[in-house]
Amino acid sequence: MSADRALRPGALETQNLESAAMDGQPVGTRQSKGERTRRKLLEAAEEVFGALGYHDASIVKITEAADVAQGTFYLYFESKRQVFDEVVLDLNQRIRRAMSEAARKATTRLEAERLGFAGFFRFTAEHPALYRVIRQAEFVSPWVMHHHYETITGNYAPFLEEAMKTGEVSSGDPLVLAWALAAVGEIIGLRWILWNEEGEMPQEVFEEMMAIIERMLGGKNFEAGTSRIGLETVADKSNGES
Repeated sequence: MSADRALRPGALETQNLESAAMDGQPVGTRQSKGERTRRKLLEAAEEVFGALGYHDASIVKITEAADVAQGTFYLYFESKRQVFDEVVLDLNQRIRRAMSEAARKATTRLEAERLGFAGFFRFTAEHPALYRVIRQAEFVSPWVMHHHYETITGNYAPFLEEAMKTGEVSSGDPLVLAWALAAVGEIIGLRWILWNEEGEMPQEVFEEMMAIIERMLGGKNFEAGTSRIGLETVADKSNGES
């Protein structure tokens, strides 16, 4: 367990975020023309797959949405299936980065959960295709769907394990808890962001979800009845850079 992880209880592992930024939104770097074109194709593919579904999507529609020639597509991807897999991998990297960056200011495990989930819901509202694309992957490319969830929960569990050692989270299997927490966030986001089409998570729903998560985490503070964090302070942190 690294010192950095122990000091910064961010919601997700931040390892490889630098390489992820190269595929997503670059931080402090300049993209080449080829990298910009590839990014345009990935964003167009995300949009087309999310709107039409994998089977109705086509390379022609993707290149039209990206405003590039059809032949340009094959400079970066071999097939529609390959670009679909790349879209899922790209979304996975970006959602992990969004949650890690959101949770970076946290000083407790519960605060990290709150900030991390706030980051997740902001990303989901900005990228509604996330749900549609991941659900299609179950049938189009099961391996990439498995990779998506296993990467998220596998990087999440060590932080929960560390919090179990310090007593912030009740003892148990951190990987099972990671899957349970991920499931809560995903299904709440599906119901109140994607289905509502409001573009944001209702605050009262978010607070109720966090109360449930607090009970799931347990830990010494919860058992002592002193675990409720200052909502105004954390709300300021979660919205500070929005």
